Formats: sequence, C-alpha cells, structure tokens
Amino acid sequence: MPPPNATPGIGSGIKRIAAAALIAALLTSCGLFGARGPVRIAAIGPLDAAASPIGGELSAADAALLNVTSQGLVGYDGDGQIDVGLAERWTVTADGRSYVFRIREAKWSNGRRVTAADVAAILRSYLGPRSRHVLKDDFPEIETIKAMTDSVIEIRLSVPQPGMLELLAQPSMAIVNRGLGWGPMRAKKAGGAIRLTPVPDPLAEDAEAAEAAADDPAASIELVGTSPAGALARFKNGYADGVIGGRFSTLPYFAASNIGRSRLVVDPVPGLFGFSFVGTGNFLAVQANREALSRAVRRERLIGAFGLQEWEPQLTLRPDLYSRAAGPAPLLPAWADFDEQSRFVQAKRVVDAWRADGREIETLRIAVPDTPGGRILYAYIAADFTRLGVPSRRVPAGAAADLRLIDEVMPNDDALWGLRRLSCRPDTFCHRDAQERIDEAGAATTAADRARLIGEAEELLANHSPFIPLATPLRWSVASQRLTGLRANGRGQHPLNRLIALPN
Repeated sequence: MPPPNATPGIGSGIKRIAAAALIAALLTSCGLFGARGPVRIAAIGPLDAAASPIGGELSAADAALLNVTSQGLVGYDGDGQIDVGLAERWTVTADGRSYVFRIREAKWSNGRRVTAADVAAILRSYLGPRSRHVLKDDFPEIETIKAMTDSVIEIRLSVPQPGMLELLAQPSMAIVNRGLGWGPMRAKKAGGAIRLTPVPDPLAEDAEAAEAAADDPAASIELVGTSPAGALARFKNGYADGVIGGRFSTLPYFAASNIGRSRLVVDPVPGLFGFSFVGTGNFLAVQANREALSRAVRRERLIGAFGLQEWEPQLTLRPDLYSRAAGPAPLLPAWADFDEQSRFVQAKRVVDAWRADGREIETLRIAVPDTPGGRILYAYIAADFTRLGVPSRRVPAGAAADLRLIDEVMPNDDALWGLRRLSCRPDTFCHRDAQERIDEAGAATTAADRARLIGEAEELLANHSPFIPLATPLRWSVASQRLTGLRANGRGQHPLNRLIALPN
C-alpha cells in the first residue's frame, strides 16, 4: 500500500470499500418497528448464546448478552458506576482484604436456586489453571473464595486491591453455571436474534402477574450480532435502536454510513493501544532501535486520519487512570518534549548508524486486523517507518509477526495493570528485573511501597522499550433518541437493561 498523503482523512479507497458494504447491507434489510416495541440492538461481532467467560475473550455481542443473562456479583450502571448485580449488598473490611457479598434470591434458568457455594465454585473455575478467562491474571491478590452461608460469599485477599469491585463488574465476570444464567434477564432465540425479557421477581406474591409483566414486549430487548456494515445499516433503516461494539477498526464504516454525528457515542476509556514488539530479529533485539521506531511515529497525524476529535494520542507505557486521583501520573519518555521533526531526526540518526556498520534491517511484519481501520493504521505506521528506512509488510492479526497490535481497555483503576500487560506475556518481551518489581508491587502491603515499586518497574520497562504506545483505545456506539441511557462513560460499559434511563 502506498504511503498516505499528508492530508488527514479516511483513504478514499478504504472509504469506498466500507460504503459498498453498507449499501449492500442496506439493500438487504427489511422491516420497521415502533418505539413502543422491543429495544433492538445490533452488536458488532458474532453472537453465541452458549459463550462462556472461561473460554477466553468475548465478542461485544456475547459480552452484552452475558452481562444481562448472567450478571456478576456486581455490575455497572449506565454511567459506568458500580451497581448491584447478583449481590444485593456487600461490605469491605477495614484492612481492605475481605469482600463479603450477600447474594439476592435468584434461580438458575433451570429453576434451581442460586447458592453462594455455586458462585464461589464458578469464580474459582475462572481463575483456575485450565481457564482461558481474559481477566485470569488480574486477580493475583485473591487468597480464597468461599461460601460462608447459602447466601453469603467471601473473597479474601492477600493485600488490598482497591479496584476489586471494578474487576468483578466486568461482563466477563458473569456468573454462568454450565450454560445456565440467573438474570436479570432471560434469553430465547427469536429468528436470527436473541430476545431478552426480564426475569420475574422470585419473591413476587402473584407469580402469574410477575410473569405477564416480564413478557411485556415494551420491556424486552432484541439482540443481534452482525457485521459492522450490517449493524449500521440496521440502524440507518430504522431496524435497530442502537449499535454497540465499535472500535477503531470499524470506525470507517460509520464515516461511510452518513449517520448523523450526533448519534455517535465515544467512550473516554483508558488502556493500551499500540504495537508490542514480539519479533527477535537482529534489528529489534536492540533497545535503541525499538525506541527509534516509537519516536518516529506521528501520532497526531495518524489519529487525524480517522477524523475523530475525541480520540487522544498516548506516549506512555502505563495508561492514565480513569480516576486521576487514584495514583501517580504515568512516566513520559525522555523524548516527549521534542517536536515531531526533532523526534524523526533523532530516530533517523539511530537507524543510519545501524546501517553504517553494514547491518541489514529485516522487513518488519506488522500484525493488524484486516479491516478498513486496520489498513489505515498500517498505512500510516508503514509510511513513518519508511521515512526512517525501515521496510515493513502487513500480516493478519493472528499470523507470526514482529509487531503486534494491542487494543485493550483497562478493567479497573490499578496502576499495575498496564505494566503487567506489557511484561513477560506471550505477546510481549520480558524484562526480568521489571517483572520482579511488578510482582513485588502486587504483594506490597503499604501504599507507599506499592507506589515506589510501580515507579521502579515503570522506569525499567520504559528503558526496555517493549511497546509503541499510539493512543487511548477507541470504543464507540450509535444511539437513537430512544436510548436515553446509552451515555459515554470512562468504563465503556453499556448494560442492555440500562439503555433506556428510568424517570426519577
């Protein structure tokens, strides 16, 4: 692909591809619905009614489904704040090491009562050695998970973890019992969609009346998983009230849809968006060369290509926390104060010195999604590398690569999260000294020791250059005026049962 020109904007060829897909989807759409019918949501990605958190990363559609059919101990409300879930209340001991939850009266979808023993066993399985749960490595502080009574469960920690509730509120922490959910909604297939209705109150005096109220079409949701073009076509033609699950990779479809910009909801989420070094070639084995590649990237230009002002560049390895008061600011690289041209000159000097010794630079394999957004991203990164004299080629996201994209939202306000994510993982380099500090910080018993060790680990990692930070993660949705509860929030959480805000 030729380097993009200097004018920010979505490449015309890629825009035509997205537009063609949208037109095809528009031509094949059919049916209208009224505002009094079910809330209809199109999620970008596949929808599997049997999806389980223990199997690994969930699609946006599967996460949305589990979040209302098998909610966790706690959840998020429409503003991204912690709310009740299966637990109707909880307490945290003064030392911050014990979380005690009282679970509500609930039944599995087969009619059997939900017990604390069930919940404890499910949570332990998520963190077990054979689990592929996406948050498995984010709970190192947990010592025990046990049922204290039929309705009380305790999670005991080795050291305090202030972000524990935020982790437990993630959709992937849904309490699923071998495919059985408990609520607050129940699901059944309805053609190509899944229809969700409220679970009747198990304590209701009139069970028949409670069941009838739950079956009211106005209280139901119809969820479908589909392609980006299909989801936006449904919205534009009036067959969906909202679209969820948007990322940078699919944003060009929105640009091609001509849906009003006022309908776009962009979440200001913290996290990691950039390229992790995974190749072991001679050029990438040298830290100065890896740092030179990071210096040379023109982040503002790249982000400008997507035409979204809410998307922000990022220079630090450790992301900013959503709650800025929760910890120290991330460490900026030494070159952060230089302008883009100065950074380029510095980086070019390093690359030229490498070549001056007669050493070749292998063609770097850059793994990105094969989507309009992925192709735009690669084109701009490749252009910046070409300016340095570093050749590259695009490879599929799952292929062997030298640089691999990481696009992840922080699950909680833990300053250690970003450092853990970039150290000694299968898709990252490993710096043993930094990993030791990370482990020590996780085991620290005082806030002062934890902060000091985080700072030491961050400095060691920064001097190792394992990652090219580009921007904050991009998460977007589309909402009609009907979805008064779908509001931008820093957790990127939009529970389906909260999409219509209740009157005060």
